[in-house]
Amino acid sequence: MERLAEQGLTSAEVTERISRGQVNEVRRRSSRSLSAIVRANVLTLFNAVIAVLWILIMIFGEWQDGLFGLVIVANSAIGIVQELRAKRTLDQLAVVNEAPVRVRRDDANAEIPPRKIVLGDLVLIGPGDQLPVDGEVQDAGNLEVDESLLTGEADPIHKRPGDQVLSGSFVVAGTGSYVATEVGGNAYAARLAEEASRFHLSHSELRDGITKFIKYITWLVVPIGALLIWSQVGKIGDFGQAITGAVAGIVTMIPEGLILMTSIAFAVGVIRLGKRRCLVQELPAIEVLARVDVLCLDKTGTLTSGGMSLGEVRTLRDDLPVHEALGALAHLDPNPNPTARAVQSQYAAPSGWTATVQVPFSSARKWSGAEFAGRGAWLLGAADVLLSPGSAAYAEAEERAATGLRVLALVRVASLRNLATPGDSAALAAPGDPDDPDGHSATPDDLDYPGYPGDLGPVEAAAIVVLKQRIRPEAAGALRYFAEQGVTIKVISGDNPESVSAIATSLDIPGGKHSVDARALPENDPGKLAEIMDTTTVFGRVTPHQKRLFVGALQARGHTVAMTGDGVNDVLALKDADLGVAMGSGSGATRAVAQVVLMDDDFTSLPSVVAEGRRVLANIERVSSLFLTKTFYALILSLLTGVIGLAFPFTPRHSTLVNALTIGVPAFFLALAPSHERARPGFVPRVLRLAIPAGVICAIAVYLSYWIAQTGTSTLEENRTSAVIALFITTWWVLVLIARPYTWWRIGLVGAMAALFALALALPPTREFFALAPGDLSNDLIAIGISAVASAALTVVFKTVRSPDISQGHNGSTDTLKP
Repeated sequence: MERLAEQGLTSAEVTERISRGQVNEVRRRSSRSLSAIVRANVLTLFNAVIAVLWILIMIFGEWQDGLFGLVIVANSAIGIVQELRAKRTLDQLAVVNEAPVRVRRDDANAEIPPRKIVLGDLVLIGPGDQLPVDGEVQDAGNLEVDESLLTGEADPIHKRPGDQVLSGSFVVAGTGSYVATEVGGNAYAARLAEEASRFHLSHSELRDGITKFIKYITWLVVPIGALLIWSQVGKIGDFGQAITGAVAGIVTMIPEGLILMTSIAFAVGVIRLGKRRCLVQELPAIEVLARVDVLCLDKTGTLTSGGMSLGEVRTLRDDLPVHEALGALAHLDPNPNPTARAVQSQYAAPSGWTATVQVPFSSARKWSGAEFAGRGAWLLGAADVLLSPGSAAYAEAEERAATGLRVLALVRVASLRNLATPGDSAALAAPGDPDDPDGHSATPDDLDYPGYPGDLGPVEAAAIVVLKQRIRPEAAGALRYFAEQGVTIKVISGDNPESVSAIATSLDIPGGKHSVDARALPENDPGKLAEIMDTTTVFGRVTPHQKRLFVGALQARGHTVAMTGDGVNDVLALKDADLGVAMGSGSGATRAVAQVVLMDDDFTSLPSVVAEGRRVLANIERVSSLFLTKTFYALILSLLTGVIGLAFPFTPRHSTLVNALTIGVPAFFLALAPSHERARPGFVPRVLRLAIPAGVICAIAVYLSYWIAQTGTSTLEENRTSAVIALFITTWWVLVLIARPYTWWRIGLVGAMAALFALALALPPTREFFALAPGDLSNDLIAIGISAVASAALTVVFKTVRSPDISQGHNGSTDTLKP
């Protein structure tokens, strides 16, 4: 173990472990294998049914009626290609997003991808790092690990040499190293991920809704299909014609393109977001994007740029070594946070300042500190935490914070050593401290000033430290977008409330002038907390634990909450939010738990992310109405045919032609159209309220046209042509209604579909191929008249079941589908 601490594994040992398969190879949560994609698009229940029906047509019918089989092949191929494109995009971004891991090998530090860790590697960790594998702590310097994502334990755990650590936990303070004892699929987080099976649309109303549709349709197709087959075979003398009619009815009942369009819409959404350098790590995030109505923003790194610069050091005591103390504190941590880096840029590490006790910074404490041999104990942190309320220094700090600056205080206290807990080996004492050979020192739980247990003695205010933060220039435009879209903004920060309020006001965030100090919030009264969250916009001095409570309080009020963040203090809230959005430059733990990562830290891409989710969901709902209208008119026609005993009104080639022109081709374009309307619950009932009556009306019009035609002297082919004309007109009108509101390309789309059908009727080659015989003018005119009446009825149904403001999207956008 001692050798590991000094050298780590050798190259030969690493090679040996790789050859034995003892390497951290795990499946990325954002991707799935080629075989899984092929199975999902090919080996489906509907494809199996259609394959059997296609074989029956090839045996007993004419090959032209088997055209629907080629459509299924094309659908599966398109689905596979789109998902592979999405997989490639996700995998490329996932590699970029992977936080490199620092390991010790061959007596030198190195950075490697997490998947290159081998069993026995010495992994080096610091604040914000997520632990990639399980292991045993080798060295700990004030090391605090948060395991709440795995165990639910809310408080950070102090780790000492010999303690076990689990993959998936993350470092909140301190530094250390540990030896990897479990890697790959044996690691704790990997086992959890495998059980959770993250790559699918779990907890998705959209996928649940489509699953319900399939279940209901399966229940109906089996008995009605059996009735149709019995009717056609038993009452039609020609067995080939009977099979052809039965297959036409059953194939039309199946909404095979609905699943395809859903897959394509999600895949294209992933690709579009990938081009904007947005990594979607969980596909359900696409749907959640559409439902977000509250966006919680962390000020630092989101509204402001991640870095800071040292603006001013206002010395309050000329007799104290302010500048040396600042330099000494800033250079203590080998993994400095942005505040320490800002101070380091102006102050070098002074000589003669040797730390004997260190307390690392944490978002819960709001300060860090150290005791230096012969120099006293110094703390650097939030001014309103370290300074006494009512003092002149406190008032000055508050005044500066009100302008939007970040204000810290440097204070000196008598000692940190008087908080020592005998027998504790938390390693908070600096290494080699001659006055504390046993490592007796304070644990961070003991340090709670002001209001922390323990006596730090008199506090001497030494200086006010002012840090400048740059507001992201693109933030204002993005925030205006969310306001226009009805998304409520909540600014949640660990900074001074007045400073946060000043920045919110400068960005014209509604309610930004009023801020709340989170230290005064009723954490033990969820109802009161939820009420305050609903009515307040800006919150300051928020701890990581409170951020998590805030998300839960908003969700309890029925909100769909998105949370942005970049620091380790945001991890718990990001995980609990309906949608966690991390900045690409954020900590490894933050990026690991977020569903969406903005790789370029570009806040302006967030509106695009939300808009993409809304486009996907609204358009899937739109095309679902088309596909299910087809399903329901086929069910009604099959039922009528089975009971009355006539030949089915059309053949498979007829349904292939009509479905392609009124559903398949238009749905592909409609599924990819822009939309800005926030999605809302009730996907299944909204679609059924449209599809069921529309399907019934279309079926009645088709069957009535067919029944009237067959009472005369016309041939079966002519009768079916009249039915096909009625079928096309009614389903085309459904397309016209669903495609509203009209834009130039939508008008062109529906017009082109009508023109193509007219050409199919007019041109002899297509008439022959699709078995169209418009030879009985009176029957065809009757079919057109019945279809016109049916179209009027469809218009009434659509106006009744759809909101009057169907065409009134935000910002003039009309690509919306409301209940």
